[in-house]
Amino acid sequence: MNLQSLVEKATQKANSVVAVAAAEDKEVLEAVGMAVDKQMADFILFGDKEKIEAILGEVAPHLLSNDALRIKHAASPVKACELAVKSVRENEAGALMKGNVPTAVILKAVLNKEWGLRTGNVLSHVAAFEIAGFDQLIFVTDAAMNIAPDINQKVQIIQNAVATASSIGVTMPKVAPLAAVEVVNPSMQATVDAASLTMMNQRGQIKNCIVDGPLALDNAVSKHAAEHKGIHSDVAGQADILLVPNIETGNALYKSLIYFAKAKVGAVIAGAKAPIVLTSRADSAESKLYSLALAICSATNE
Repeated sequence: MNLQSLVEKATQKANSVVAVAAAEDKEVLEAVGMAVDKQMADFILFGDKEKIEAILGEVAPHLLSNDALRIKHAASPVKACELAVKSVRENEAGALMKGNVPTAVILKAVLNKEWGLRTGNVLSHVAAFEIAGFDQLIFVTDAAMNIAPDINQKVQIIQNAVATASSIGVTMPKVAPLAAVEVVNPSMQATVDAASLTMMNQRGQIKNCIVDGPLALDNAVSKHAAEHKGIHSDVAGQADILLVPNIETGNALYKSLIYFAKAKVGAVIAGAKAPIVLTSRADSAESKLYSLALAICSATNE
């Protein structure tokens, strides 16, 4: 599986609708245009109607009369986030995408107690990487949301990643809790947490996946490295999901894969009632498209 196959999978999913909050953003509307051209989904664009139409006229004028797009005016970015979140809450849309609005503003709407998308679970970032030399997608979590998750948060971060991976056809994903070493060292909390997560999985407290750790990165993704160290498990050398111990590790790994390994990526925020696409201006149009595809594939149509 690669990210292009994810795009194709998204085009085959019927009745997909994405709500875009504060859609008056050139890069976001370019990605929306690419998705519409590929018939991946319909979009509801919330924001300043005049600005949205002006940008569409510049980047994709043919979309102004396309039935796959609906524009709903909002007087402010805050109101646009509220309306977009409510459209997902009311099942008018199955996924949410951030436009020209700070992440904190859209997350405040998502977490609204009255009409938001809370489930009681931790929200976490799940990134699917296509990396040269690997014949499957490698998921990295959590590189953007949770700063220093404790053991209970790590359980939910794993569950979010497993649900996302499973939704695109990864059966019984293999999860590697990463650390600097492969043995438990009481002075290294990441190793203690990894061992606990492994035991919780073996006892059925973490379901629908195989968890084994602690594992260093090389032993998680390279069978040769694992065999060289005498590590034998169902995860070592063949991990689908890499659970990082903290946001610094995740951020460095995420950006190393992009800038050094030239990997391709699509990412969502999981754990809410619907997947959320939080694109950055630094993301390529291709990456935004892959993130939309991951969101569409992991959304539930109700």
